[in-house]
Amino acid sequence: MARRRRGLPVNGVLLLDKPAGASSNHALQRARRLFQAQKAGHTGTLDPMATGLLPVCFGEATKFSAHLLEADKVYRTRVELGVVTDSGDAEGEVIERHAVPRLTEADIEGVLARFRGEIDQIPPMYSALKHQGRKLYELAREGKSIERAARRVTVYDARLLACEAEAFELEVRVSKGTYVRTLAEDIGRALGCGAHISALRRLATGPFTSDGMQDFAALEALADQAEREAVLLPVDALIDHLPRLDVDGEAAGRLTHGQSARVEARGLAEGETARLYRGEAFLGLGTVTGPQEVAPKRLLSTAAE
Repeated sequence: MARRRRGLPVNGVLLLDKPAGASSNHALQRARRLFQAQKAGHTGTLDPMATGLLPVCFGEATKFSAHLLEADKVYRTRVELGVVTDSGDAEGEVIERHAVPRLTEADIEGVLARFRGEIDQIPPMYSALKHQGRKLYELAREGKSIERAARRVTVYDARLLACEAEAFELEVRVSKGTYVRTLAEDIGRALGCGAHISALRRLATGPFTSDGMQDFAALEALADQAEREAVLLPVDALIDHLPRLDVDGEAAGRLTHGQSARVEARGLAEGETARLYRGEAFLGLGTVTGPQEVAPKRLLSTAAE
């Protein structure tokens, strides 16, 4: 007999404002307990020192969370000049100290211009990337350093928000896989004095922004489960960027039973993925296999009910 899953069948997306000091997994588990959810997952790790937007997926939303892993992100960070740490942030050990030259905003802007666009970036040792089955940060804590290949990332924008004698604040919009700590280190190196970050806050990921974020204090202040679930975004919010296909009852029946169906897919190319709806009911994802044919790709468990 199948083991019954503990918790409630909660479905949706929580835009969590992750607090500083908590790992992404710790924040995820705390949210899961608060919502009493059977199943939960997040869509991209934030360092413990970082705060801000951590989309948490409950239930059926976990099936589509991978779509956010490819998303661009926006961060605000504070860059401290003259001090280099082994982790690239304020939680690491200081390994270098340098005098900070007198820098104007124009000096910093001139260097920032060199880091906009496509750049090659070497991932930090203090990261969750793996080498021979082990996470790099585990090896780093043992004093080991592994050669890492540079990766091509994109800095779409880097905007100077404030400038002080030995620090500045920056807002960046970057592609997936970009490490803001490493970006700050490279900028500091280009300025001739080294740098690390002392604060990092994620403001956006993919279609989601900080406008709809909820912190734990606000969530815990809600009266009951119904009020908590009311703050969740619908499952299909994760894939709103994909084209929509509406299907009739016959096609919906075939698709939800794992069969291809005749659907007018005008304007969509063969192989393209689309959101499937019967009326306003979201069914899941389908793949266009011909001008008038769609095959099921990833469907909600409740779609066949």
